[in-house]
Amino acid sequence: MQLNDTLSNDMDFAALLEASFAETALERGDLVTGSILAVDNQGLIVDVGVGRDGIVSRHDIERLGKSAMDYQVGAEIDVVILRVEDMDGNMVLSVSQALQSEDWKRAEELMTNEDVWEGEVIDVNRGGVIIPFGNLRGFIPASHVADLPRGINEDDRKAFMSGLMGKTVMVKVIEVNRKRRRLVFSQREAQRERREAKKEALLEKLSEGDIRTGTVSGLRDFGAFVDLGGADGLIHISELAWHRVKHPREVVNVGDKIEVYILRLDAEGKRIGLSLKRTQPNPWSQIEDLYHVGQLVEGVVSRVAQFGAFVSLDPGIEALLHVSQIAEPAPADATAIIYEGQTLLMRIISIEADKQRLGLSLKEVTPEEHEKWLSRRAEAGLPVERDDEKAEVDGSQGETDSVQLESIGNEA
Repeated sequence: MQLNDTLSNDMDFAALLEASFAETALERGDLVTGSILAVDNQGLIVDVGVGRDGIVSRHDIERLGKSAMDYQVGAEIDVVILRVEDMDGNMVLSVSQALQSEDWKRAEELMTNEDVWEGEVIDVNRGGVIIPFGNLRGFIPASHVADLPRGINEDDRKAFMSGLMGKTVMVKVIEVNRKRRRLVFSQREAQRERREAKKEALLEKLSEGDIRTGTVSGLRDFGAFVDLGGADGLIHISELAWHRVKHPREVVNVGDKIEVYILRLDAEGKRIGLSLKRTQPNPWSQIEDLYHVGQLVEGVVSRVAQFGAFVSLDPGIEALLHVSQIAEPAPADATAIIYEGQTLLMRIISIEADKQRLGLSLKEVTPEEHEKWLSRRAEAGLPVERDDEKAEVDGSQGETDSVQLESIGNEA
């Protein structure tokens, strides 16, 4: 008899312990299925299977447009735990929030699958915009609103977001937290996803060597981005023109419609390399028709280094004026005499079209040729430096010959 009592007590204790574990496992926000024990005008009493009953208030039921009398004793019902225990020791439940369970599940699936969803903006607050999602209200933080300019003041930011009211936007789910009732969307991520999808589709249609029309969508120091129809390609600064370009704005502006050459396609990295200069004739291919050795040419210095200067000639040719061709004897440092933006009269001393090289000389220009050039410029109304305003170096014929020519800046 004593043994049976002991076994019975052990079983009772185990049952109580199991029930205790089950009870403590329930937390605020949990979705459970219970059985209705009682119905009255104040609401429902529901057995949630942990040795305790919970209460569904009349107010919660009325949110659904129903009354407590629409429910029957003994029926199973899904509820969400609002409070494990209130001040009176009751477990507080919600039927209305339980009906949102399918919406939560759908939101979780969207986030897991990284799918894009479309919704309508119904409200705007200081931190972002509100979008309904079934029986839920989702939130797009301002930092995830697409095309919202950065660094603007609060009034302008709110005005921008208010402009989204009533509009349908594409979003991605980036956070689902049932217990905290947080459903967070990102319009930026959806836009990025959409553009990536367009880029993939575009990459399948493009081939290296194609010529396409696009719109310049952005400028950076290293190049220009071109929208080819929902996907951007990059024109590196070295591919903007046959001549040297300091900044892309010298060649293109945002909004320009241009034809571009498809230079490289990287399907794996989803990158599109473009060229603008390859849609135009290579000036070196016609160099021998335009220039010849011994010809006098006028050019503008584009770069200067100790060893010499690079000079821009029409149409987009970059020639070299070596330090040894500046004067006799040669200066130790070209930057001491030549400067960027300077316009010079020089003689062509070599042409290597296959290597895209053209050599220039200052010291091969005679004083008479230089003086005639200055006179023509003066007649044309262009500023000139006279001999007494220029630095002088010894000429090859033992005479003083000015080789630091006039500075006229960057002329059109």
